Amino acid sequence: MTAAATVKEELARRAASVEEFLVTCLRDRGIPDRLLASMEYSLLAGGKRLRPVLVLSWCGMLGGEPDKAMPFAASMECIHTYSLIHDDLPAMDDDDLRRGKPSNHKRFDEATAILAGDGLLTEAFGLMSAASIVRGLPADRVLRAIFVLAQAAGAGGMVGGQAVDMEFTGRTGVPLPELQRMHAMKTGALITAACECGAILAGAPEADVANAREFGRNIGVAFQIVDDVLDVVSDTETLGKPAGSDEAMGKTTYPALMGLDKSKQLAVEYVETALTHLSGYYGGEQEFLWQLARYIVDRVY
Repeated sequence: MTAAATVKEELARRAASVEEFLVTCLRDRGIPDRLLASMEYSLLAGGKRLRPVLVLSWCGMLGGEPDKAMPFAASMECIHTYSLIHDDLPAMDDDDLRRGKPSNHKRFDEATAILAGDGLLTEAFGLMSAASIVRGLPADRVLRAIFVLAQAAGAGGMVGGQAVDMEFTGRTGVPLPELQRMHAMKTGALITAACECGAILAGAPEADVANAREFGRNIGVAFQIVDDVLDVVSDTETLGKPAGSDEAMGKTTYPALMGLDKSKQLAVEYVETALTHLSGYYGGEQEFLWQLARYIVDRVY
């Protein structure tokens, strides 16, 4: 088995444990049936579960208790899923397909999809709190992690990045630094927060929290570059969403600005930088994070 296949298999195994928790986290909450069905339709539709896995891996590597951090990790997936539901809406990216299935607003309707996203975002903060109230993680760690995640997901992070993306759609001549800033907000902020929050929940020293943050920041950029490349070179069946949609919508992407080869090389450079922030750690979690970072760029080679 190749290294890429091995880490993909391990990522799937870890994602399965997150999935088991996600199946239960919205139940017995008094959520109306149709709204619950819409929320679970997208939340349980599969995916790599990269963000919660990063929380748990950094927490475990730095001596924390991943089981106690699971509700917080799951909150990451709720926030990510809400963003996908809203991104697919006709007023945003207007995509009819997500993870190989009809987008939420196509399966249900636009109003229900909006409310499902709203519900997932709000439920996420309840899950974050549960890491302390139910699982017993120290409240000061959880409070700090909530602060970090709220900033990453909010108007100065993911939401702001989506707003800038909408401004850039259809425009020509967007400079590379502006593209990088937009993706650092839209995609990178949540991935960075996942790593940073894992370190915080472990009670790690500030130097380790900084390493987690920089690792996440760099793989977040690499992840977005690779996504841009895959939109050009892959197909709809493989992606689980319409291939070529970036070009069709007039979005500014790394391949559009730099070409495919230079984009791939830039992704590799960001991953290499990320790996420098793992060099002082050892053990199975360090090895997994190392291979996971490599896997991000292996997808386009």
